[in-house]
Amino acid sequence: MLAFGTIKTTVLSFKVLKLPSSKIEGSRQLKCKASKMELTITQPDDWHLHLRDGELLQAVAPHSASFFGRAIVMPNLKPPITSTAAAVAYRESILKALPADSDFSPLMTLYLTDTTSPREIKLARESGVVFAVKLYPAGATTNSQDGVTDLFGKCLPVLEEMAEQNMPLLVHGEVTDPNVDVFDREKVFIDTILQPLIQRLPQLKVVMEHITTMEAVRFVESCSYGSVAATVTPQHLLLNRNAIFQGGLQPHNYCLPVLKREIHRQAIVSAVTSGNKKFFLGTDSAPHEKRRKECPCGCAGIYNAPVAISLYTKVFEEAGALDKLEAFTSFNGPDFYGLPRNTSKIKLTRTPWKVPESFSFSFGDIVPMSAGETLEWQPSSI
Repeated sequence: MLAFGTIKTTVLSFKVLKLPSSKIEGSRQLKCKASKMELTITQPDDWHLHLRDGELLQAVAPHSASFFGRAIVMPNLKPPITSTAAAVAYRESILKALPADSDFSPLMTLYLTDTTSPREIKLARESGVVFAVKLYPAGATTNSQDGVTDLFGKCLPVLEEMAEQNMPLLVHGEVTDPNVDVFDREKVFIDTILQPLIQRLPQLKVVMEHITTMEAVRFVESCSYGSVAATVTPQHLLLNRNAIFQGGLQPHNYCLPVLKREIHRQAIVSAVTSGNKKFFLGTDSAPHEKRRKECPCGCAGIYNAPVAISLYTKVFEEAGALDKLEAFTSFNGPDFYGLPRNTSKIKLTRTPWKVPESFSFSFGDIVPMSAGETLEWQPSSI
């Protein structure tokens, strides 16, 4: 067993796959790679996932359940999941939407509001099904209109109870002040909200979700291990803001937080592929019907669940860091949450496959990230 899983190669031709052998640790170093390679890793988890509800939930849940063992499920439904009772009911709906043979486990969250009570946090912890509380600044993203308007003025007792209960706070890290440029909202959030929060409640566990800037990387790196971490999406590792406009407006590359400059993308890639344990997988897969993306006021969100593992593997391979992939996808997240690592495995095979242009359902189509593109890595269950 290698330090990061198991790599096998199948000799199909004399073509050599270039991968730095110095990056591979363990008892069996591979010095020559053939045109087909297999990588076995511990089953990943998704620490930031939107499953929606109703027909959309029925459509997308099987995609995430195919290769992820667990997922932190976002609570921004209509109405939002603001109570433990609602989280329990939503969890049952998710379980009913899964294939009969699925072992996928949804980890529920509460939607923080100005009126959330400390007692609700106690109930959430006692439930055994709620694992975090999500902070949406009011108006920051999809279905965030019921979010927090004054974190320190209205939510401090709740945050103190969360610290007491060891309940993580998951933050959508953007300010909503219309006077702040959309590309600067993450940085301003760190300076005006997150840094003061960590100083005031250093014992509170915080996950800065879907980070998009070098400032976020530096902030997370500066914090103590075990207190602050970050999830990272495939889109923010692979795309910069040019992807929204190339060849015309590209609505399926529009998400919040919005894609940033190339220098920010590079900073995130460097952090993730460095092996730093504070960063872990969180797809922020956010499905919308095609007609709601391709319209005069299109929805924010990228549906990446069917391709996420393939895309993360691409990032690590291009960085010469396949030895660090398994920790990012499968270890760092559960370690931060204090949960056991998965014991099952999945296999990644370096064999080209084409992403569907869309997925069709009775209610309409959903366009995935990388639609129509050919990806090099394909996951499969073992």
